[in-house]
Amino acid sequence: MKRIGVLALQGGFAEHMQKLRQISSVEAVLVKKREELDGLDGLILPGGESTAMGRLLRGEKLIDILRKKIRGGLPVWGTCAGMILLAGDIEGQKETYLDVMHIRVRRNAYGRQTESFSSDSPCPSVDKGIHRLIFIRAPYITGTAASVDILLKLDGHIVAAKEGTMLATSFHPELTDDLWFHQYFAEQIQHSPSVLT
Repeated sequence: MKRIGVLALQGGFAEHMQKLRQISSVEAVLVKKREELDGLDGLILPGGESTAMGRLLRGEKLIDILRKKIRGGLPVWGTCAGMILLAGDIEGQKETYLDVMHIRVRRNAYGRQTESFSSDSPCPSVDKGIHRLIFIRAPYITGTAASVDILLKLDGHIVAAKEGTMLATSFHPELTDDLWFHQYFAEQIQHSPSVLT
């Protein structure tokens, strides 16, 4: 059984926990402190408010240890604000957070909360189905290094990408009734080499 943590400082961690608990091969754990990162096989950075999450990561002294673990091979998946935390380049601001994924992101790229939307789309890089994608004040990726695989574009914008053991999505699979992307992340962990701690 693989232990997958969900960063629980702010944002939609409860919804991710609920999804992970439906996957029999996964033990889901909340992560709020440094010591709770030990023994994880993977980590989800949920949606929320990236500035607040970054401030809390610094307050709990989690930035450096998280960066080290992710660069050491810990599989990680960032949704929405979590994508921003992973990014090495954030349009319109000098400051980054974890700075581990070679992507450039645009915050609130689809507008304000009132301009949130959903779309039914296939994602053939992940599976053969059509899935509901929910976007809430979502970012998208505006540039990538050659090492990044684009998993999904919607209306010409990159909304899902993978680099090594890192995943990033603009949308929120945890807000649907579908387990497709959580199962995909769990499968990626099963096939990952041992994590360097």
